[in-house]
Amino acid sequence: MSELKKIKNALVSVYHKDHLEPIIKQLHNLGVGLFSTGGTQTFIEQLGIPVTPVEDLTSYPSILGGRVKTLHPKIFGGILSRRELDSDIAQLEEFEIPEIDLVIVDLYPFEATVASGAGEQDIIEKIDIGGISLIRAGAKNFKDVLIISSRSEYPALLNLLEETNGQTSLADRKAFATRAFSVSSQYDTAIFNWFNTAQQEPLFRHAENNGHVLRYGENPHQRGMFFGDLDAMFDRLNGKELSYNNLLDIDAAVQLIDDFSDCTFAILKHNNACGVASRSTVLEAWNDALAGDPVSAFGGILITNRDVDAAAATEINKIFFEVIIAPAYTADAMEILKSKVNRIILRRKEVSLPKQQFRTLLNGVVLQDKDLKSESKNDMTPVTREVPSETEYRDLVFANKLVKHTKSNTIVLAKNNMLLASGTGQTSRVDALKQAIAKARAFNFDLNGAVMASDAFFPFPDCVQIADEAGIHSVVQPGGSIKDKDSIAYCDDHKMAMVFTGNRHFKH
Repeated sequence: MSELKKIKNALVSVYHKDHLEPIIKQLHNLGVGLFSTGGTQTFIEQLGIPVTPVEDLTSYPSILGGRVKTLHPKIFGGILSRRELDSDIAQLEEFEIPEIDLVIVDLYPFEATVASGAGEQDIIEKIDIGGISLIRAGAKNFKDVLIISSRSEYPALLNLLEETNGQTSLADRKAFATRAFSVSSQYDTAIFNWFNTAQQEPLFRHAENNGHVLRYGENPHQRGMFFGDLDAMFDRLNGKELSYNNLLDIDAAVQLIDDFSDCTFAILKHNNACGVASRSTVLEAWNDALAGDPVSAFGGILITNRDVDAAAATEINKIFFEVIIAPAYTADAMEILKSKVNRIILRRKEVSLPKQQFRTLLNGVVLQDKDLKSESKNDMTPVTREVPSETEYRDLVFANKLVKHTKSNTIVLAKNNMLLASGTGQTSRVDALKQAIAKARAFNFDLNGAVMASDAFFPFPDCVQIADEAGIHSVVQPGGSIKDKDSIAYCDDHKMAMVFTGNRHFKH
């Protein structure tokens, strides 16, 4: 039997009608019989094209306020019948069921309804029953039926109809069926996750249909893909495609900058900040962020929470970097920054981000809430006789935000709302502190009056002693060690101020 199948009859039942008109006209030109329901039927009739209401085929009206329209043997029999089986064909003839060779469905917008903040009943009414059943039926019988499961596939369908004169190959039908099951899988996953919002059940489901092949993964010998809608989050104004490592760094940059409300500029390398400063202007913030580590800034990811003007762009343009992210750029700034063809310039859009994160681990997946806790001065409890000054409190808050976004074990040193240095990813907290001090001194920073933040408690007083000897006066840490009193005693003996937050900020 030939793989090519001529489309004789089509069932069209869609929620969104945009871009449907040329498909309907092309099907009509090809002599394809059309069956439809409700609003889609009206849409086709208004085009002046003949269409058979599903009710005429089933002899049943749409009932229960439209909840039941296509769920009938005369519909599903026409889709699921196996054309190569004489017994199936005989039953179609016996019950006067037409073969349906093309199904076009566009599901109720369940995810968009949830995102809109609609009430529970409105959301439940957007759980598609007939549409999802039609998709599964058409995809299951891909040997005979072409299933179009999303309006995103309309252009591909129109192109296919025009090129093949209404005939479809087995390869085409199977490819569309594959995408159909992807659509149904994501749809069911979204519904499950809405019902299981509070994780009442220890179950995990996640699905993404927007896949994009990357040049490679973390290294050239690894394959890489991104699943998600980057266009909803960024406008790419210049430069090449984002790489796997770019995406990791951009994610870290976005998470970091979102903890700051003041005008702030950050430079990141390998997911860690190497320069951060909060200032009154973007130019000042950039200059001081770069001063924190002008060596590591080479090839980095830049991000700010303010619009970039020409003055800032002129200075930024003096170094090589991979990506810059900002809410907006002036026209003059864009002309300056676009001078490098491959430089990636992203304009960030307002979009809500997931509040949970997951990763593959061993033979499964681990899931957790994101660390969205960002301590203010009010969350910091003094535990020493010496209390931080207002300036030191401001720096402690600043440093504590950065320590949350730096790989553990980590120590962050800051002064005047500027990152002086950090010790990152060390196996001991002492090593992290020593690394930070050495780095700060390498760039000739004066640590007298600087503050220190730690992502976890000090098990011994060695870190506060090393910090004291380097000129650091104020410390913020979670507390919680059985030997907290030893670190507190050292601080009291040496007139240091230390505050506890009660919140650890490990990042692995």
